[in-house]
This record gives sequence, C-alpha cells and structure tokens, in this order.
Amino acid sequence: MTITRDTLLTLEAYARQRKALRAEAIAHRRLRSIGLGEHMTLQFEDEHTIRRQIQEMLHIEKIFEDEGIQAEIDAYAPLVPDGHNWKATVLLEYPDVHERRRELARLIGVEDRLFVEVEGHARVYAIADEDLDRETADKTSSVHFVRFELPAAARQAVRAGAQVRVGCDHTNYPAHLSIPAETLASLAGDLRG
Repeated sequence: MTITRDTLLTLEAYARQRKALRAEAIAHRRLRSIGLGEHMTLQFEDEHTIRRQIQEMLHIEKIFEDEGIQAEIDAYAPLVPDGHNWKATVLLEYPDVHERRRELARLIGVEDRLFVEVEGHARVYAIADEDLDRETADKTSSVHFVRFELPAAARQAVRAGAQVRVGCDHTNYPAHLSIPAETLASLAGDLRG
C-alpha cells in the first residue's frame, strides 16, 4: 500500500489512538531490529514503520496543512522497500560522548561495508545515504539510511526459506550474524519476485 494523505489518520484520530497503537508499533519495530555487534542496530523499515514515523512527525509538529503533510510523506516514503530490496536505518550507539567521538572517527565508511548474504548467493553490500552524505573527512554519522538491492534469485531464495546473514566487514567493526527466523519471516514479506 502506498502512503498518501488519504491513507493517514487525521491528527485528532491519531491522538485518540496513539497510546493503543504504541505497543503494537514497538513490538513491530523490535521484530525488525537487529543488533550487529555491541554498538550497531539495523532497523529494517517497511510500510508500517514509515507510516508510524510520518504519523508521529505530524503529531509532534502539529502539521495539518496539505503541503506540510505531503512534505513529510515525501521525506519518509523513500524508506519503504519496493519489493526488490530491504531498507534500514542504521544506528551507531555509544552512550559515552568521548567514546562516540573516537569511534565515529574510526568508523568512516562503515555504512558502505554492511552486507546481507542470502544462503547460496553472493553478498549484497549496502547502498548508503542516497538522500545526502552523512559523513565528513573526520567522522561518520551515528545514523545512516541503507538499501540492500537483492537480485531476483536471492529474493526468491529468501521467500523459499533460505537463511540470511547480515554483517559488516569494516576493518574496525567486523561483525556478522544469521538473521533470526522470526525477523527473517517479516523481512521476507517485503520481497516480491
């Protein structure tokens, strides 16, 4: 389903349902989140997570004009997978500000070293930050947006039950793991063909 102005709740309706919808949204987000190593989380997006994000932004910012609503849709809609890919928000989390500054300097380019590997298929590396460059010469950002463009055969394998690993082969952040079955089942639903 495409997110349009007509498919969103009004501010009033969302405000009434917000608390009731929160637990479901948190459970769905948790299902689609993968901790990779100690400091990285990949939050795989879908229509549900992005719709919730748009509704939250409209609620928080009290946006009710058509132009403002469309601007939020335009900003977030590119994060919804299109059936050929997985899209994720990548969070690099270091609670201590000094450690964060040091590690983000060591992790320049980490977003380009993220991969998914479908059983029996070649690794697919992330296409990162298509909206804007999020790193400088001195450090990477603590938030990145990535896309894993999966070939048709890999998509079919995932839908047929193949195992999938997610990982990072950056020199300063080597990590990988098999995507848990429940999470993989949710991600498989994002794929077509």
